[in-house]
Amino acid sequence: QVQLVESGGGLVQAGGSLRLSCAASVRTFSSYAIGWFRQAPGKEREFVSVIRTGGSTSYADSVKGRFTISRDNAKNTVSLQMNSLKPEDTAVYHCAAVRWAAGSYYQPSSYDSWGQGTQVTVSS
Repeated sequence: QVQLVESGGGLVQAGGSLRLSCAASVRTFSSYAIGWFRQAPGKEREFVSVIRTGGSTSYADSVKGRFTISRDNAKNTVSLQMNSLKPEDTAVYHCAAVRWAAGSYYQPSSYDSWGQGTQVTVSS
């Protein structure tokens, strides 16, 4: 399994920006798809974004146009730039890794390694 560590969360006002990072400890990082998920209190974990091994990306409709995912394989990191943040973006954000997804990249069950998460709080 891959060890993942998220950073960059915090408290920001609505309309502000944050940049999350996910650092991975694995030699073959470029072979892994990395997804971002979030979980708000009392809610299920939901898909935010994914970047695949070839660099293609996907986003949840709720963040499309506001969030941008990118990866730096030389540094074993994936970043999630979050702009125009809204109070409904408040959640714990987790990154996850999978080498070969048997199912959809949009489902948490498709990933086999997870980070501990970083809290993002957006005040109104």
